[in-house]
Amino acid sequence: MNYFIVDDDISVRAMLAEMIEDADLGTVAGERTDGREVDTALLEAHQVDILLIDLLMQERDGIETMREISGSYTGKTVMISQMESKDLIGEAYSLGIEYYITKPLNRIEVVNILKKVKERLVLERSIENIQQSLQAVTGKSAGTGSAAASRSIKEEGYKVLVELGMVGENGSRDLLDIIYYLDQNNMTGGEEITSLKNVYQKTAADKMKEGAKQPGLQREVKAAEQRVRRAVHQGISHIASVGLDDFSNPVFSKYASTFFDYEQVRKKMMELEKEKRYRIRVDTKKFIQMLYWEAKRRMQT
Repeated sequence: MNYFIVDDDISVRAMLAEMIEDADLGTVAGERTDGREVDTALLEAHQVDILLIDLLMQERDGIETMREISGSYTGKTVMISQMESKDLIGEAYSLGIEYYITKPLNRIEVVNILKKVKERLVLERSIENIQQSLQAVTGKSAGTGSAAASRSIKEEGYKVLVELGMVGENGSRDLLDIIYYLDQNNMTGGEEITSLKNVYQKTAADKMKEGAKQPGLQREVKAAEQRVRRAVHQGISHIASVGLDDFSNPVFSKYASTFFDYEQVRKKMMELEKEKRYRIRVDTKKFIQMLYWEAKRRMQT
């Protein structure tokens, strides 16, 4: 993974490079002191995957630089600044940055954020490779045909789970199987999902070999319920962490009160901030409904 650092403070560039190398996150492919020295051609020449750029620089700031490379630079961007203006932060996110880190730099925060960005980039590229492979085999684009449509709800659901930091959880596979089942059976995610256990049973039966004995089927149903619950807990932890890093982060704004109970998200934020245990409840049914609807919405756009 190649990083490129743009900051007019040599000590900040040195600190970021040290953090990246010490955490074994990748290689610093280049550095610049001002945004005017940065364009898409330069980033492509250095094969930059993740750009770290300061907001305030003398000749061309981070916002103007993002406008310059917007639409042509295909990597990820993390912005760094001493300023905490909500207007500037919001503008930065509208131009496509992944995270906004405030100075002075905190090693734990920087490393954790860069790990998240790296993971998201790897997963997105994996999805692209899968889609290209499918297209090469079938001769069709991922958006055509009934078989492609049935695949796409899993693909779109997968992208949502990436944003929620849940893809590493075993329960993410169960969640994708569930929304696939709902889609295949023309369910709306509304009244038909009242009995969530029935949905678990149906997806478990599809997963296991035909003629599987009832005790084995019930064990798989229970295991799937536990995996999904753990995955949703991971999702609420991730969203709470994003909210603590940056309350105006669009991922936090989008998912905190739609996929979860916002009160529970706030409890999780206090738990992470104060290192004090709270009883966090998750509404698995609500989460599945929202995942289903969001994946369907993305299929249609």
